[in-house]
Amino acid sequence: MTENKRNNLLWSPTEEKIKSSLMYEFIQDINKKFSVDIRNFYELHEWSINKREEFWSEIWDFFKIIGEKGNKPFLKPENKMPGTKFFPNGKLNYAENMLRKNDDDIAIIFKSEDRFERQITWSDLIQQVGSVVTFFKKIGLKKGDRIAAYLPNIPETVVVMLATSTIGGVFSSASPDFGSDGVLDRFGQIKPKLLVTTDGYYYNGKEINITENVKKVVKGLLSLENILLIPFTNSETKFQSSNVHAYNDIIKKFKKGQLSFELLRLDEPLYIMYSSGTTGKPKCIVHSVGGVLLKHLVELGLHSNAKNKTRIFYFTTCGWMMWNWLVSGLLFGSTICLYDGSPFYPDENVLWDFAEKEDINFFGTSAKYLDALSKIEKNFSKSHDLKKLDMIGSTGSPLVHESFDYVYNYIKKDVHLASLSGGTDIVGCFVGGNPISPVFRGEIQGPILGMDVHVFNDNGMSVKNKKGELVCIKSFPTMPVKFWNDENDKKYKKAYFEKFNGVWCHGDYILKTDNAGYIIYGRSDATLNPGGVRIGTAEIYRQVERIDEVLEGLVVGQDWKEDTRIILFVRLANKVELDEELTNKIKSQIRKGASPRHVPSKIIEVADIPRTKSGKIAELAVKDLIHNRSIKNETALANPECLEFFKNISSLQI
Repeated sequence: MTENKRNNLLWSPTEEKIKSSLMYEFIQDINKKFSVDIRNFYELHEWSINKREEFWSEIWDFFKIIGEKGNKPFLKPENKMPGTKFFPNGKLNYAENMLRKNDDDIAIIFKSEDRFERQITWSDLIQQVGSVVTFFKKIGLKKGDRIAAYLPNIPETVVVMLATSTIGGVFSSASPDFGSDGVLDRFGQIKPKLLVTTDGYYYNGKEINITENVKKVVKGLLSLENILLIPFTNSETKFQSSNVHAYNDIIKKFKKGQLSFELLRLDEPLYIMYSSGTTGKPKCIVHSVGGVLLKHLVELGLHSNAKNKTRIFYFTTCGWMMWNWLVSGLLFGSTICLYDGSPFYPDENVLWDFAEKEDINFFGTSAKYLDALSKIEKNFSKSHDLKKLDMIGSTGSPLVHESFDYVYNYIKKDVHLASLSGGTDIVGCFVGGNPISPVFRGEIQGPILGMDVHVFNDNGMSVKNKKGELVCIKSFPTMPVKFWNDENDKKYKKAYFEKFNGVWCHGDYILKTDNAGYIIYGRSDATLNPGGVRIGTAEIYRQVERIDEVLEGLVVGQDWKEDTRIILFVRLANKVELDEELTNKIKSQIRKGASPRHVPSKIIEVADIPRTKSGKIAELAVKDLIHNRSIKNETALANPECLEFFKNISSLQI
């Protein structure tokens, strides 16, 4: 190992850890079954993309998928994007594979800030799903019908999703922090027959009533035939209508409801999910039953080591794809841990208290959350007993090098830190962690099995140690089935296949390292180009986040005098002002840590920075505003009120 590699090495799995992993077990099965000699992750990955039919067939067998596998070929055609069908002659039901267990083990643990916690056993879960399925059939819901959930991250949301899958329906969700316009922008396109909703939710110690929003949504969804109400807060709900049903009444009335699983082709719809919608109405992305099942078996099982009774947590809402990813933990008999509320209420300990109390094995969160903790240098390794914690997952934005340091110095030294990157587009990941390889500072460990990931330059050539576009050159199960209401797949093809014909171009600016890992530099559509030099925004964020006085920043390029100049907006710590000294400090840090070309032409203080509901910084929205272009969908943002500041900034006119 070179000196540079040794200095950047943060974690290596012990032989015991490797041999106890599902990935190791999978390798032994492959070696025996196919008479090969795979010895490490990278050889396994090569096999998974060069022997694609054998790989996906083995995923079916290894995880004992319940369903009809069908006859060969298992991929038809072998490689077409979009267009490849996986197990084209097969049939299965997603919920049936989720509900294998029926005992008194814990299926779901739920916590709501400091208010209450509860647990649901597998037998309780199956009973509730059976009750809801019986109700669905009673009101005439059937295969292909859309069921929309406007709900917090509570166990009942999981129940409704499983019941929807059981009958072959299509599930779509939005979190209650969406306003009525944002919900209608999404659900209005897919015309659901049933809306499942609630009275309110809790956030940052406050009870937030959404009844008026729900009424507007109901009024705007002309396709609705019924409403199922799940009470969560003490809010008074006044829906006087014969088509409004109370969840608790349904559970009691249909207590002996039976499960009968509708078998579906693998390419039939399971979920409709939504793009962030910052450039217009959100795109409605349709994901398939078989695609989600196969992809999540790989990502949670092989890459994240989910097993029977493993406790899996991801901090998410029902409006982010990581909710759909998290609930797939049920496929393995794992216990999924749900949290609804602020990650900092009543204080920064709340999620780690939860992890300690419930012996969580996999702790998932966002890169921004870890960055926020690193600012306060809270030492959880001293305040919390995290002996059961094996893995920390991070996604949502690039995880900066310093956050890697923070995790190993302040949370746990012996933990597998997996930085993940993918998206709603594929309800999964292109690159991420694996339990049998080392973790290097600032790097995502490698590609996900079955994903033929490359870095392309502008000429469509694969490059290493050079920044370029993240692409996938072979088909994979969670390519969307389609976009809803997209004639001839025009929007779908434009979104992913316009830049390189027949190759999925994801829109991330990325580099492949000597360690066969990856570093992501931000969205390629937000990449800066001053003086013709391509710069990833993450390179600037990394330097800005090292400055204690700056809580967070937002970087955009402004068209200026036939070139681009870099503009940095900063949100500062309490009682800190952006004076000349701090401005020079920021510029100096960027110059030294990145390069002189990365130094912004202007640094401007703001009270807040706009972000999407899933916490991603809305660079494109700000870029539009400073160029006097209208924003087409403010409802996609969590804090649209802060946009006003970015309009007509006088200092950007000179």
